[in-house]
Amino acid sequence: MLPRSIARRLFILAACAVVAVPAWADLPETVQRIKPAIVAVGTYLPTRSPAFRFLGTGFAIGDGRTIATNAHVVPTILDTDKRETLAIVIPQGMRGDVRSVVKLRADPTHDLAILRITAGAPLPALALQDTTIAEGESIAFTGFPIGSALGLKPVTHRGIVSALTPISIPRGNARELNARQIRSLANSAFEVYQLDATAYPGNSGSPMYDPDTGSVVGVLNMVFVKETKENVLSKPSGISYAIPARYLQQLLDDAGR
Repeated sequence: MLPRSIARRLFILAACAVVAVPAWADLPETVQRIKPAIVAVGTYLPTRSPAFRFLGTGFAIGDGRTIATNAHVVPTILDTDKRETLAIVIPQGMRGDVRSVVKLRADPTHDLAILRITAGAPLPALALQDTTIAEGESIAFTGFPIGSALGLKPVTHRGIVSALTPISIPRGNARELNARQIRSLANSAFEVYQLDATAYPGNSGSPMYDPDTGSVVGVLNMVFVKETKENVLSKPSGISYAIPARYLQQLLDDAGR
């Protein structure tokens, strides 16, 4: 029979092991529920090769016909003379299902936008969690890293929230900011999630979610945040950021969705 002190230590170690397992235990199942809601966002031009031009990731919310993404992913100008339209691709088989969409509303301050699918069946929608999650909590995100270069197949990354960090950079570096960045920071400084997981430009607009429940807690951002916070760096860092989901919920509420 083991001495009581050793038995107690073994019990504590076993208990810690049991507690550690659930952090990713449900992720495989969650990913299978998330993937049908993930779409590629871009433009479609019949005479172009390829006809679909990838710009970023989006995901279905609300009634399944509303698509959330980053505002910078949505082009401001389309070549309407050549019949270029805003579009999404729903990954299916080798080619995917191309759907036309229109922009419903955008929030440039938080770099968010919502689109509307104009035809076809609704997609499985993801639920939003508009409360702030804590530093150290586990997260996952699914999207299209490096876009169509790797094929339009949703890819999942996992990590933790490393910090809640202000979007503004230190005052001493203000001379490095351009006029647009200065206006943005003057209008509204807010906190974003800093992640230890590596995202890529094609991940812009990807949902960041709770690995257990699949609830969306943020929206990945690979341009707006990084150029504001890291403008003074000669080389971009591997740090990834996400916009809290509460700002997306506010955008939906403003649009009456």
